[in-house]
Amino acid sequence: MKRTLTSIVAASAAVALLAGCAGGTKASTGSSGGGGGSQTLTLASVDQGSIEPVVKAFEAANPGVKVEYTTSAADQYQQQIRTQLASGTAPDVMSVWPGNGNPGATYVLAKPGYLMDLSDQPWASQYPDALKTVTQYQGKTYNAVYGLNAIGAIYNEQALAKSKLTPPATWSQVLPFCQAAAKQGTPAFALGIQDNWVTQLVLYSLVASTLYPSDPDFDTKMAAGQATFSGSAWEAALDKYQQMDKAGCFQKNTLGTSYEASQTLAATGKTLGLVQGNWVVALLKKKDPKATFTFKPLPALDDPAKILIPAAAGAGYGINAKTKNKDLALKFISFVMSPAGMKLFVEAQGGIPALPGSGATVDPTLKDVSTYISDNRTVPFMDQLWPNPKVQQTMLSGLQEIFSGQSTGAKMFKAMDKDYEAGE
Repeated sequence: MKRTLTSIVAASAAVALLAGCAGGTKASTGSSGGGGGSQTLTLASVDQGSIEPVVKAFEAANPGVKVEYTTSAADQYQQQIRTQLASGTAPDVMSVWPGNGNPGATYVLAKPGYLMDLSDQPWASQYPDALKTVTQYQGKTYNAVYGLNAIGAIYNEQALAKSKLTPPATWSQVLPFCQAAAKQGTPAFALGIQDNWVTQLVLYSLVASTLYPSDPDFDTKMAAGQATFSGSAWEAALDKYQQMDKAGCFQKNTLGTSYEASQTLAATGKTLGLVQGNWVVALLKKKDPKATFTFKPLPALDDPAKILIPAAAGAGYGINAKTKNKDLALKFISFVMSPAGMKLFVEAQGGIPALPGSGATVDPTLKDVSTYISDNRTVPFMDQLWPNPKVQQTMLSGLQEIFSGQSTGAKMFKAMDKDYEAGE
């Protein structure tokens, strides 16, 4: 995965990361009325803030075509999409995550036959090996992934300047940074874990450096039954997460703060930033167009040279296998995977497309991200190659219970091990 990410960067004109992990919380309807049957495409997306220009451009390029779409948060979307697919009420095109880590992931939806085989599409053969691994099921491609995502600390530059604090570059600097920020009345990071998918982001950022520099083959060992979450550096990463909480790194009432509310806190300088994926940058800028932001790793070690960041394929789009608008759905997917479509996504969110040649403008916020990718200092998102989505769901609910004082890390990791051992 690390080598492939580097090759993608080297082949691409833009140097940044493309969004796709999560959308907003409000449902919104795109163009409606006019057209019918094969001229009206239905779409469900988690790309709030970036799917809109793509839909507009697609309609402009296809006169008479209308796209009726909704956007929703990842938690809500993942709960709904399987039910809709099973009941025959799913849209023509839908967001699909890579790998096997959640209820809306490629393996999970392709296995029961819910997704259309896209292997014959021209862009499918252009995927690097790392993307093929997480967009295919039994050798067939089902997911049109248009870009990569990264997770790290995203700081409000104006709030930082006002605080006169410097982002931590090592773990030993993290807690003093948080304590100094809290003393000023401006917590370091906004954390909106009312939306349970957000709970994983700080942990993933810490695990990247706590675990993989010393044990780069951990995931392979897990798959072979030679390692477990319990007793591994996952425990050390969770301990650091909890130390951050106790040190006042986050605002009060994290469990009562939503993903969207955390954006507002960071965008308006009520916190110095937040730990999130690069996809949030465009949303922050919309909340305060005058604010500027910078992306840095969340350090979990005291040796900067060993610090890694999570970076991997983001959510893409799949086609409902039972769609009655096959041709129109394929036309939309082709547009998403075209240089023009990728350029729209990249410029709306900031990023790097999955395939070269989009001509996208680089978002300066993500300068450090490109350096980490080109220097082979990334690890894939931990859940994408887990054997089933139960592992991640157990982790997400477990983290919320830990933050509310109802559980412990030992119990959570034991439950994750049990779900992992259950296989597919």
